[in-house]
Amino acid sequence: MKVLIATEKPFSKVAVDGIKAVTDAAGYELALLEKYTEKKQLLDAVADVDALIIRSDKVDAEVLDAAKNLKIVVRAGAGYDNIDLAAATAHNVVAMNTPGQNANSVAELVFGLLVYGVRNFFNGTSGTELLGKKLGILAFGNVGRNVARIAQGFGMEVVAYDAFCPAEVIETAGVKAAKSQEELFETCDIISLHIPATPETKQSINYALVGKLKKGGILVNTARKEVIDEPDLIKLLEERTDLKYLTDIKPDADAEFAEKFAGRYFATPKKMGAQTAEANVNAGIAAANQIVGFLRDGISKFKVN
Repeated sequence: MKVLIATEKPFSKVAVDGIKAVTDAAGYELALLEKYTEKKQLLDAVADVDALIIRSDKVDAEVLDAAKNLKIVVRAGAGYDNIDLAAATAHNVVAMNTPGQNANSVAELVFGLLVYGVRNFFNGTSGTELLGKKLGILAFGNVGRNVARIAQGFGMEVVAYDAFCPAEVIETAGVKAAKSQEELFETCDIISLHIPATPETKQSINYALVGKLKKGGILVNTARKEVIDEPDLIKLLEERTDLKYLTDIKPDADAEFAEKFAGRYFATPKKMGAQTAEANVNAGIAAANQIVGFLRDGISKFKVN
């Protein structure tokens, strides 16, 4: 069996070494394609592989057509919208993600952004504290649970809403369960987004919803760019000069946000949620273990197609 790591943004050496240890123990061959600049390089590299590990790399029908032996592709991370799931299914390829491996990394970033935001981007003026503020978490999955844990350490009041997570499960974590998205936005000082990009959620964070935030409210997005209705958010921020938007995913209209909302808008230069040494290693090794588990034992626990 041949496993390919195809990463335009490479894993750390420690992560690659960890992946290799897993594949070597299984008797598999490991190949590496890093920092590739053209799609043809990826198409050539997948021609004879049985398994593929990616990060933010796109696996579409063309890639799947070229990968005649491919049986499984694993996205090292939680999101998997860079894999064409319908095409993977049509090619009899199992697609997986590695949920939870980046969760603490993303959660800690939320608070890095928040402290920066409430202290007015460290511009020397007097800011506010997180202690006693009410934090609303939209989606209570692996990342949301870690955000709640850290928020409690800051002494924040924590509320969450998740359409797919029962209220009693949320409240077991010491978090109040909101009855709806609308209630979450109406009652919280800060909202942290942790929803995936699906047909239902794309552009769902809009003028009407964000407009429910309290005076001085902050919206934090470490989820997906596509969930934000950018024209709506621009309109709202123009009208509500008390609101701030902090994100690690640059909007398409980043230049407009930056020009119009200086001091109230911040976006990291690139997506930073999983950019820690620990998350890098955890997700890579989890992907390798899932490949071995599937190819050797048929385990498909984290299948997403």
